[in-house]
Amino acid sequence: MLVRAYRIRPATAADQRAIRKLVRSAGINPIGLHWPPFKVAVSNDTIIGTVQVKPHRDGTRELASLAVVPQFQNSGIGAALIQTVQAESQPPLYLTCVDRLEGFYNRFHFRRVEPRALPPHLGRTYMFANFLFGLTRQPFRLLVMRWGDRQ
Repeated sequence: MLVRAYRIRPATAADQRAIRKLVRSAGINPIGLHWPPFKVAVSNDTIIGTVQVKPHRDGTRELASLAVVPQFQNSGIGAALIQTVQAESQPPLYLTCVDRLEGFYNRFHFRRVEPRALPPHLGRTYMFANFLFGLTRQPFRLLVMRWGDRQ
């Protein structure tokens, strides 16, 4: 679906419920969905996309919770959300994704990080998720990617 007009803005407390609903409906990690670090894409006063930069205790920052309402996917909203975050962030910025999305994130200069080079928090996430995926015989693997310095 072609979106004629939308804008990207910082989230507000009033957006909390819509953020949670969109991220959960997308089937992505529902942990850490408190509104302050989020950016939202809005059309006609309706949230149609979300993204956040999630800080971790070890100092890493992760592009996370990227979700776009299904009828607005493939219209550039996800790309605009990523580019907004990149324009406002200092590298490095990490993300986790399933392996089939690697090419999409390569477009924004994110590159795969080898497991031995992962920061502590993301290293644990990588190991645990891929262990679970293996147990449940999922046809995909989790990747960690990085944008910015030390590629």
